[in-house]
Amino acid sequence: MPWPTESAEKPLLGPELSVAGTTRSGRSGRSGRWIYYLVLPVVLLVIWWFCTDVLALFPSALLPSPIRVAKAFGHVIADGELMLNIEDSLLRIFYADLAALIIAVPIGLAMGLYQSIERLLDGLLSLFRPIPPLAWVPLAILWFGIGTLSIVFITFLSAFFSILVSTVAGVRSLDKLHIRAALSLGASRRRVLTHVVLPTTLPSIFTGLRIAIGVSWMSIVGAELIAASSGLGYMINYYQQVLRTDVVIVGMITIGVIGLGMDLLSRWVERRLLPWRQGARLP
Repeated sequence: MPWPTESAEKPLLGPELSVAGTTRSGRSGRSGRWIYYLVLPVVLLVIWWFCTDVLALFPSALLPSPIRVAKAFGHVIADGELMLNIEDSLLRIFYADLAALIIAVPIGLAMGLYQSIERLLDGLLSLFRPIPPLAWVPLAILWFGIGTLSIVFITFLSAFFSILVSTVAGVRSLDKLHIRAALSLGASRRRVLTHVVLPTTLPSIFTGLRIAIGVSWMSIVGAELIAASSGLGYMINYYQQVLRTDVVIVGMITIGVIGLGMDLLSRWVERRLLPWRQGARLP
């Protein structure tokens, strides 16, 4: 039988299909990531400018030009209005998502690990989960009044179910052989939870957190339209009533940029805490 040649000893994952982050091409791809983020926004910006300033297809009250929006951006930054509204919205999202993590993760772990707890809670949670968070606005105003508490409550509901479902799914993906192996080696239930269950579930928890961040912005803007006197949603609603479409677009762009930044931050934290979670990518 002939000895295997050098070509036969090459790994199945070559340079064309490699583990993400392990090749030079992967590192260069990450360094040029910002180019991909900017290509489509720049193209859309040019089309927007051409349609509004050159062709004048839309009245400025309906769709102002990007130059007018940029001037409005500078104005609301200069007078401090934008930063105050950003601070209020971010603080509410922080409280809501933190509470959702603290409550949803233990419940999700318990539901995934113990069938009796899942049977006890699944029916009630499945009953409340389809209810849109904004449907709670009237009750939230009656219970907590107009302000931060009612908005945090509404935002918490949207984030809670996103994290809960992802946590339960992460626990169910755990191989039972790993738990049995740890128990057979003398590990206590606490060590099994901290050294086997949590490391396996953390990727799903981070996925749920990223989803929660997105739906939190959707919920908080809708809630601030109705039940707040500050925040980006309130600012958008106020300037819509006075027909300042340029400032409305400023608020929308601000939400998009902050949401992108929060998503990138969560990915960065995930890569630092879970360096083993890498996947194979096609070129």
